[in-house]
Amino acid sequence: MKIEDSVILITGASSGIGMATAIAAAQAGARVAVLARREDRLRALADRLGPDALVLPCDVTMGAQIEASIAAVLRRFGRLDALVNNAGRGLYAPVDRIDIAAYRAVLDLNTVAPLAMMQAVIPQMRRQGMGAIVNVSSGATFGILPGAGAYTSSKLALNMLSDVARLELAEAGISVSTIYPFVTDTEFYAAVSEGQDAAAAEIRTVGPAAHAPDRVAETILDLIRSGERQDDLVPKAYGGSLEM
Repeated sequence: MKIEDSVILITGASSGIGMATAIAAAQAGARVAVLARREDRLRALADRLGPDALVLPCDVTMGAQIEASIAAVLRRFGRLDALVNNAGRGLYAPVDRIDIAAYRAVLDLNTVAPLAMMQAVIPQMRRQGMGAIVNVSSGATFGILPGAGAYTSSKLALNMLSDVARLELAEAGISVSTIYPFVTDTEFYAAVSEGQDAAAAEIRTVGPAAHAPDRVAETILDLIRSGERQDDLVPKAYGGSLEM
């Protein structure tokens, strides 16, 4: 798929990987719709995306808000070519101390919401006979990390949903891809719902192997272009394919 003139919808676009992806897509000539809960951040971002950008305050755990957002995209652009499921949050705690309510909230945002977003865009993509979906997972799913069971299990479930959707939707001309970022310099680690000390320790451990969100954004756009099953930014030392 060409990025230029395509319509790309990005969730979690108010910061980090989502914001970087929106900027990179707009610079590549895409018409961009951005979703996030923080409307003030989205309004500020819109100034960097150009007059074609569509700002949609949306909580992607709320089905009615998803439906309204997709309807707004179609009214504005008449089509929807690509979805980037980026919204997510962390939760770090030993298994015996995972707060069940917090875990349900993480599953709702990291796993259920991307599925709901896919279900919302697939009908339009079927009508078009083409589309691309990129689900943002985590390189942390490549290993078994103490304290990361809640977060990585939510992302592992997303990985399987992505692979099954890819198989099911191929005949409709819809590619479903998964991106596995490594530790990325974003607000993610400061915004984990629990276990900030463990998150900070993870950043210290990888040190210079961490990367900027711009690098993830370019990889996401490459997946939209190619339709490949997956790509990762995980160093080989941590189980990925990246040469350091």
